[in-house]
Amino acid sequence: MKKEQPFVVFDDVYKSFDGKAVLKGLNLSIRKKELLVILGGSGTGKTVLLKHVVGLLVPDRGDVILDGKSIFDFTENDLLEWRRRVGFLFQGNALFDSLSVFENVAFPLREHTSLSEKAIAEKVREKLKLVGLEGVENMMPDKLSGGMRKRVALARAIVMEPEALLYDEPTTGLDPITTKWVIKLIRNVHERLGITSVVVTHNVRSIIPIADRIAFLYRGRVQFLGTPKQMAKCDDHMVQEFLKS
Repeated sequence: MKKEQPFVVFDDVYKSFDGKAVLKGLNLSIRKKELLVILGGSGTGKTVLLKHVVGLLVPDRGDVILDGKSIFDFTENDLLEWRRRVGFLFQGNALFDSLSVFENVAFPLREHTSLSEKAIAEKVREKLKLVGLEGVENMMPDKLSGGMRKRVALARAIVMEPEALLYDEPTTGLDPITTKWVIKLIRNVHERLGITSVVVTHNVRSIIPIADRIAFLYRGRVQFLGTPKQMAKCDDHMVQEFLKS
């Protein structure tokens, strides 16, 4: 039986900014349809890793293979097409304050498709329902709670029906109850849509139970990669120190 090709592969990736090395020979394969959690302290390269996945950054050395193709072989049109396949939930949500909930979620469809307004309205309502938001289409972002804004951003990220969804610190600024709700929603959306999910977070205790695998970054490399059970039993000093903290 032929082994399925990984969705994304980091092959000995190095990346520096202003002479400061962030990724230092990082190797990682992201499997199709898995929920991978990326853990690590500040400055370990978690968000930099995500930006390579969507082609916002390219390695100084090494390679990033996107569904079998080197990022260095992508044209601008290739990158645009790739980004339509990958949804991104930004840490700050990045909602348009001047647009209603409906207009925010509809925005990608109007920008990148030729769907009718009726079809757009159906997709917007469908995705809002999936994230537990109904009847809020006409509300403005500044009238929503932090958790509701996060869900609107998630609905917008999945409205184009991507093959993968990237989350950059999805629980930052949320209270503990809302955090638990959002984490359960991440797993629910992952399973309902059958997509690849990559979650960058420092919220260790809450996020580990929903992961298929966990990658722990330390000093620009993957220090540990395995299941939640394997991580709990891991005797690596840096992994255990991070879990305790």
